[in-house]
Amino acid sequence: MNLRERFQEVMSFNLGAVPPKWEFGYWGQNIENWYREGLPRHRYPRIPRPGNTHTALYSPCWRSIRGDRLPAGIGVMGGGLYWPTQSFPQDNDVRQALGLDLGQIAVNVNLLFCPQFEPRVLEQDEERLIYTDIDGVKRVFMKTTGVLPSALENVIRDWPSWNRLKSERLSLKNLKERFPPHWSKLLAVYRDRDFPLVLGGYPAGFFGTLAHLMGYERLFYTYTDDPPLLHDILKTFTELWIALYEEVLSQTSVDLAIVWEDISAGSGSMVGPHMIREFMLPYYKRLTGFLKAHGVKTIFVDTDGDCFDIIPLFLEGGVTGMYPIEVSCGMDLLKTRQAYPRLQLMGGVPKSELPRGRARIEQILQPVAEVLKTGGYIPFGDHLIPPEVHWEEFKYYRLRLNQLLDSCAR
Repeated sequence: MNLRERFQEVMSFNLGAVPPKWEFGYWGQNIENWYREGLPRHRYPRIPRPGNTHTALYSPCWRSIRGDRLPAGIGVMGGGLYWPTQSFPQDNDVRQALGLDLGQIAVNVNLLFCPQFEPRVLEQDEERLIYTDIDGVKRVFMKTTGVLPSALENVIRDWPSWNRLKSERLSLKNLKERFPPHWSKLLAVYRDRDFPLVLGGYPAGFFGTLAHLMGYERLFYTYTDDPPLLHDILKTFTELWIALYEEVLSQTSVDLAIVWEDISAGSGSMVGPHMIREFMLPYYKRLTGFLKAHGVKTIFVDTDGDCFDIIPLFLEGGVTGMYPIEVSCGMDLLKTRQAYPRLQLMGGVPKSELPRGRARIEQILQPVAEVLKTGGYIPFGDHLIPPEVHWEEFKYYRLRLNQLLDSCAR
């Protein structure tokens, strides 16, 4: 079986299929450290060219750091997180050194505003960059830490700002403009693929997009102060995404759809069940119903943190899988599998435990081995591997995990 077929068989709970050998990804600082610690350097990760709001948010940040090095806080994709996204580069050298597989590829279409905003640098010095990104959000980026920028001014603030965006940048009449100029070439690759093709992902979600464009504080107040505004935003984006996905699916099949939320933190969901039921489930059901009617069988929610208590709501909304099952934030991999035997899972390896030595690595791989026996699971680190993990530690963990995956073959 090729990689795409293996992914499909694992998601179908075929216990004889070897799950893809992926990692969610690595911080840029990891890659720099690992090169110094012995990772062979052949193909240095390069920041992609600017693109659309699905693939190239934050590009001005990463490109503002001078010198031939990765920003410490940039994500380097390891296969488990789809690419392209957020102007993150792909890893090649870790994959080659440790025998990992090529990763998921996301359909390259613009999921937010069309036309996009023109990026504008407002202030810049050696330490920080203040700018407006292609999604219209004004952000500050600290070059010294190099992590994702913080919003200074959000693009949706009230009804007038929303109505202006809706009329100027969210029309269903210009869907063709949301596809890149080289779409025909991409389409040829998608149709002849041996890798899993992803529809959706960051920044498209029913909590995630609102938080991204409004900011968390404004969003939380608006849930109670102005529900009609949120419903109008969600209805508009749902209709846009369905129309856009229908255009994509008329030209190529896909292997999974992903809804990006990041709705959870270390202590649980940031939104109560009643809010999820009122503001998210109706739109989830519309989207997942459309996807399933068009042959998309695998639909994942991407959320960090402890999401255990809200899994039933996502299942009610038509979702089939969750990731990255962040054990480092309180998720229990075995408990999740026992509670939801047919829930598709990815991730689930506590990244923060890897620096604690080989004996601890063997311990954290025990529940992984148990859940692999149940099928429907692709294990990898439960988010980007942190810089505290040295190359030899990571190499030991990853090769042991590879052995576990190879043992799945029957």
